[in-house]
Amino acid sequence: MAIKSRKHVQSRFNQHVGAALAVMLLPVAAQAADPAGQSAPASQQMLNEVTVVGAKENDFKADKASSPKYTEALVNTPQTIVVIKKELIEQQGALTLTDALRNTPGVGTFFLGENGNTNTGDAVYMRGFDASSSIYVDGVRDIGSISRDVFNIEQIDVLKGPAGTDSGRGSPTGSINLVSKTPNLENSINSLITVGSGKQKRATADWNRVIDTDSGTAFRLNLMKQDSGNPARDEVKNERWAIAPSVTFGLGKPTRVTASFLHVDQDNVPDGGVPTIGLPGYVTPDNPATPATYRPYISSAAKVDPKNFYGLSSDYDKVKADMFTVKVEHDFSPDVKLLNTTRWGKTKQDYLLSAFMGSAANLVTNNAALGAVPSNPSTWLLARSNRTIKDQKNTILTNQTNVTALFNTGAIKHSVIGGVEFTSEKQTNYSYVAASLGASTVAAATRTIPLANLYNPNPNESTTVFRPVRSGAVTDGQIDTQSAYVFDTLKFNDQWQISGGVRADHFNTKYNAIALQTAVTAPAPQLIPVGTPIGTSLSLSDTVYNGKISAMYKPTPDSSVYALYSTSKAPPGTNFTLSTAVSSAQNLSYDPQETTTKEIGTKWDFLKQKLAFTAALYQTEVKNEVEQDPVDLIYYQNGKKRVQGVEIGVVGEVMNNWLVSAGYTRMNTSVESGRVVTASGINNLSYTPKQAFTSWTSYTFPFGLKIGGGGRYVGEMLRGTDGALGTPARIDSYWVFDAMATYSVNKNLDLQLNAYNLADKTYVAAINKSGYRYTPGQPRSFSLTANVKF
Repeated sequence: MAIKSRKHVQSRFNQHVGAALAVMLLPVAAQAADPAGQSAPASQQMLNEVTVVGAKENDFKADKASSPKYTEALVNTPQTIVVIKKELIEQQGALTLTDALRNTPGVGTFFLGENGNTNTGDAVYMRGFDASSSIYVDGVRDIGSISRDVFNIEQIDVLKGPAGTDSGRGSPTGSINLVSKTPNLENSINSLITVGSGKQKRATADWNRVIDTDSGTAFRLNLMKQDSGNPARDEVKNERWAIAPSVTFGLGKPTRVTASFLHVDQDNVPDGGVPTIGLPGYVTPDNPATPATYRPYISSAAKVDPKNFYGLSSDYDKVKADMFTVKVEHDFSPDVKLLNTTRWGKTKQDYLLSAFMGSAANLVTNNAALGAVPSNPSTWLLARSNRTIKDQKNTILTNQTNVTALFNTGAIKHSVIGGVEFTSEKQTNYSYVAASLGASTVAAATRTIPLANLYNPNPNESTTVFRPVRSGAVTDGQIDTQSAYVFDTLKFNDQWQISGGVRADHFNTKYNAIALQTAVTAPAPQLIPVGTPIGTSLSLSDTVYNGKISAMYKPTPDSSVYALYSTSKAPPGTNFTLSTAVSSAQNLSYDPQETTTKEIGTKWDFLKQKLAFTAALYQTEVKNEVEQDPVDLIYYQNGKKRVQGVEIGVVGEVMNNWLVSAGYTRMNTSVESGRVVTASGINNLSYTPKQAFTSWTSYTFPFGLKIGGGGRYVGEMLRGTDGALGTPARIDSYWVFDAMATYSVNKNLDLQLNAYNLADKTYVAAINKSGYRYTPGQPRSFSLTANVKF
């Protein structure tokens, strides 16, 4: 083949939004019923006012994003940025990045994986595209498909829209930056001890100690240990521990140096999901064109228990991650500052999952030898056909230098930041001998692992001990990048400003692979013996440029209206793989995938900057997608996808002691050029809800009680297409409501009760591409946390 490059849910939603807003307005009644502020002596009233104005921090609303590339306050930053602060995370009892991201609408882990493979870690979708490769820790890319804990996180910045100018290659629709805790000049000890449903047991500790006040030296240590099950699933286990020490020299001084280390160790039992049989839209996976084998009775079969576990108790997901960082800051003057960050990181993941595909061949309902009888569903069987293994190592070494300068040219005020980055990233994947993994097949001759009972699987029924053996096949990818960038915000007066930035990334990608020769189909001769190692070596070097520009008008000092245009490019090899296959987007002869976003929005701070309101309309187009022409069967880079929508957010303090965080998005997605990507044939992007809503609110009473709660709505989503028969083509929309109550026993102890999914709603949280498997949503569950502080 040649290669040529040509560069009805609305009413239900409204009903539930009303319920969610009613929950959020409950604190108004509580505030009105509290006469303390009216009846207290005047001296006490004055003292309370002084405390609030002088010292109280807004626990939900952030003033700025953490990145030094954003020099202005959020209200003056012309882009949609959602900041999720620690207090909101702790109120909700969120433990992982995935949990915390529920606070931004339309972002989540909706895609379970392809075929028998299951995504691991934070496989996040944002505005229609996979954003898992655009996760950063303190501004440095964090590679590795692992689940990130938030025990050492101060806040999470979610940037919507192309981030190519800010961070280089990555997702076309945004990035996520986790901001680590660092030492401060206040002695404190804080420990969270949690027990809950699903055998949850967890403890964290946060200890900050001032070593020397005069020199500004402080030490901070964060610890975490968790040993938990999953209230939604049998056998699934989340066991991990972590340590994060850090020390800072020069706090409050012109020169500051922070050294930090993070070690995370996970030993989990992974979750491959449950069969979709019985869900709305499911019918028999048999081909109706072959009546002799067609089983119509499967279409009316009951759902399986969503707690069922179809893997084996010997499955594992072992992760070890290390990260060492040195950050140097120097203030040459109040207007000129330097920041240099050096990081080395390594992540190692060993993973084995006994997964399944509920295809016609693997779903056994009529086999006398195996005891399966069509009239008795309790005898039906399911082959654990996909023993999925992952042996991956990721390393990164980077150095970033940023210089910020504030100056004037005539009447124009400038906020300039320039910088350079030097980064080397490596990823190695090892393959394994298939026979060493075992096999769960219908055919007895090749079966070494029993089939699972469809309605009553036994994860302990395999007595054979399998020790996976590396086959000698391996892939090794390396990306070395040198980057330079500059941003400038020009303020012409109090009302008008223009911001712009450009970035150049010169990259050198190397891909080396060793594959093993397989048997050829007769009568072709076997010229190379089976099992002979065959090497492949590919490389690609180029420079890509990205930019963004915006104009802003400020009607008042605490508001803005803006328009933004930004770009992002992702060249072949961004996933550490290069290819010569004409059907692959990683073909080294292809042009980079290009993304452009247009956004107009407005931001308003109310109530003396305590409450922020944001709204934005946006359109993102991704082009240079690889598509095959149905007529000449030649592959072209003429594919184009589009996402356009609206996003609205409110966060901050409505009145004293009443906090709120809420967001709504509506997205219209489509394939503008190329094949439809959904199984239903509807021209939308897959795993992307058309509407999504999230909310959380809390109120603190004067007698030490804090109550909170919220709801989130995820609209209907369409899965991808791969030719699977009979499986659901969509995920139904759902609402989930959570609640929280905290009581301050004394100054050293708070008790917090969290209740999740109050209505015990059954829903599909994620589905795989073929529609054979899904992840059930969390059922009604509870956790109790003791917050010990000194």
